Amino acid sequence: MGYMAFVLSAVILLVLLTYLRATLRFATVSFFIFLVLGLLLARYPAPVTLILLGLALLIALVLNLPWLRKWMISRPLFNQAKRVMPRISQTEQEALDAGTLWWDQEIWSGEPEWSKLFAYPETKLSEEEQAFLAGPVEELCAMLNDWQITHEELDLPPRVWEFIKKNRFFGIIIPKKYGGLGFSATAHSEIIVKISSRSITAAVTVMVPNSLGPAELLMHYGTEEQRAHYLPRLAIGEEIPCFGLTGPEAGSDAGSIPDRGIVCTGEYQGNEVVGIRLNWHKRYITLGPIATLIGLAFQLSDPDHILGQQTELGITFGLIPRDTPGIEIGSRHFPLNCPFQNGPNKGHDVFIPLDMVIGGRAGLGKGWSMLMEALAAGRGISLPALSTGGGKFASRAMGAYAMARRQFNLPIARFEGVEEALTRIAGNTYIMDATRLLTVHGIDNGERPAVITAIAKYHLTELMRSVVNDAMDVQGGAGICLGPRNLLGRMYQAAPIGITVEGANILTRSFIIFNQSLLRCHPYLKREIDSISRQDLDQFDNALWQHIGFLLSNFSRSLVYGLTGGILIRPALGSSVVQGYLRQITRLATAFALLGDLSLLVLGADLKRKEKLTARLSDTISHLFLTMAVIKHFTNQQEPEEDRPLLHWACRKNLYLAEESIWSFLLNFPFPPLARLLRLAIFPFDRRLKLPSDRLGHRVAALITAPTKARDRLTRGIFVPAYEDDPESTETLSMLDAYLQLMVECDHAEKKIQMAFKQGLLVQTDQLARITEAEAQNLISAEEASDLRRLEQLHQQIITVDDFSHLTGKEAL
Repeated sequence: MGYMAFVLSAVILLVLLTYLRATLRFATVSFFIFLVLGLLLARYPAPVTLILLGLALLIALVLNLPWLRKWMISRPLFNQAKRVMPRISQTEQEALDAGTLWWDQEIWSGEPEWSKLFAYPETKLSEEEQAFLAGPVEELCAMLNDWQITHEELDLPPRVWEFIKKNRFFGIIIPKKYGGLGFSATAHSEIIVKISSRSITAAVTVMVPNSLGPAELLMHYGTEEQRAHYLPRLAIGEEIPCFGLTGPEAGSDAGSIPDRGIVCTGEYQGNEVVGIRLNWHKRYITLGPIATLIGLAFQLSDPDHILGQQTELGITFGLIPRDTPGIEIGSRHFPLNCPFQNGPNKGHDVFIPLDMVIGGRAGLGKGWSMLMEALAAGRGISLPALSTGGGKFASRAMGAYAMARRQFNLPIARFEGVEEALTRIAGNTYIMDATRLLTVHGIDNGERPAVITAIAKYHLTELMRSVVNDAMDVQGGAGICLGPRNLLGRMYQAAPIGITVEGANILTRSFIIFNQSLLRCHPYLKREIDSISRQDLDQFDNALWQHIGFLLSNFSRSLVYGLTGGILIRPALGSSVVQGYLRQITRLATAFALLGDLSLLVLGADLKRKEKLTARLSDTISHLFLTMAVIKHFTNQQEPEEDRPLLHWACRKNLYLAEESIWSFLLNFPFPPLARLLRLAIFPFDRRLKLPSDRLGHRVAALITAPTKARDRLTRGIFVPAYEDDPESTETLSMLDAYLQLMVECDHAEKKIQMAFKQGLLVQTDQLARITEAEAQNLISAEEASDLRRLEQLHQQIITVDDFSHLTGKEAL
């Protein structure tokens, strides 16, 4: 055997063993046998053969005898790691421990277990939840007039506030035993979807008390006395809550809160008690101007050691009545003409007893862990639901509008430029709905998936912005003229609001998603960190060598998948429709895990400062999860044939973006030789995936420009007002639905008129006059003429734009 053949064979064997993730012992024995046979076939001189075998045996013993391996390799690495690894603070440790691992861990494994995805239970709404959606939620939506709310009243009308309180909309998540509705996360999400399709202001007003705030914190961390007192009052709106986290200096960075509380003694209700003296300045606090109960995050210290020897106790959450002396509250912000109650508040030397701390004395200094746990679930419900409601509304409205609005005697939907926008509207909405549902189903099943909810919050708010931008382009001038008939103006204005809250999207993408997933979801990294913290060499040695095997395996698999396009991957489950996508997810997940490992190995602590690189890795894991969600959604819906264009468009788009993120990462990796090697391994024949084709896009757009079942499934859950045959009606969405249905019914009659006009049998250019002319010549029946006149009436109502004789006072806003 020649030297080059021997080396090549050794490399192939190494790739094969690591590809199969063989155990260290099995790999050592296999390689040793190969070496013996190779040396015998090569007929090297006996001394050379013995030296090479001796070296191989020595390496084998070092790797396979734990005591020797630790002494020679693991212990020096362990000691070096102890010296360079910064001490993990309590707040950092709590952030690492918060929430649960879920599909993010499957992606990091490099080989997702598809049986888990397909078997994961789907939450079904209870009869009570369905009745609430069909009853009070529908009734609330019917009461809402968004123009009145956003332009005239700059608030919800008093009767709407009363209805919300009376029907316990503020108690969606509060258990029934405390007077709440006790609904599932899925029901909570569906309620917000429906309300947001009618009024963003109303949706925000309902969702905030049911998201991160006093009710959720009390449910999980409050004392029984606090729960029994506050939760029934919160459920019926007797108490209006707000939660003060964000301030002028630190923003929403809870770890840098400047607001302080000092443990001291003071007078409360005529008695001298141990309590906390607070000073704070908060802003952007939703429901703050009208809140009667202020949830407050602050840093607590005990300089006089009244409670013990510890001086700095950490972040603490208090629950403070509005009328407590020293509080300044009531003024409002005005966020982009979306007038939900939002404003600043301050406190100067506000004294509260210790039992106003959430959890009482046991809750002192526990605010950070409370916040991390609550955010791990909460940000995956409300904002994704609000964004999806907007996407569903835009899909239903713009598909029909593009058929009603004509240019050059054609519906604008027939123009490819408009069709391209409609495709994105429908396809992105499908992605949003799939991601929303998988996330809330997980929460209902006990998950608190911090990384997944960050992905859902970031991508769904961004997709809403993209959908609304496309929808505004389709509607054109009618979209920018505000008024009672306007469909999209307020939604367009409100899009950036969700992007800025519960973690600004730039920070979420560039810092949170990948870095948090790296530390939490990597199969071995957290075990290595924990072993160093606990001075446990045995655990470190075990985790380290499993980690090395994992890295080598991912390199080998990336190489093989790159050469074969993933054809060797054989998912155990999934129909033939989705099998190809499952293979590509596995291929890209393997590459992602490899790059995550190597970035940490090469860049070390500098990785967290390379935010452009971590943002690209965040994009990769995000788009892989979105693809998984789309496949799960399609499967849960029993794989309807009509929805296949949506499935294919969504999967191809996300997988293309995931691959492009990896490619872009490698182009910008700061060590070019390693980047070139990785490009050769992962992309030996360049990138393989492409964006969805124009032909596929045409099929997607067609689903929302006709009254199809796919359109109904895509937009399920939004509020569609009852149609009224009233020329003065401003319920444009109901007109659009009526137009789309009638358009199909009138299609044959319209074609007869068009043909007659082309043949010169009809000469009228006005549509109504032409219908009358056709009826007079018996080209169409009286019934067909009546339907065509009604269709034209709807057309004129739909394209009507509001105008005003003058703008003064509130109207000028």
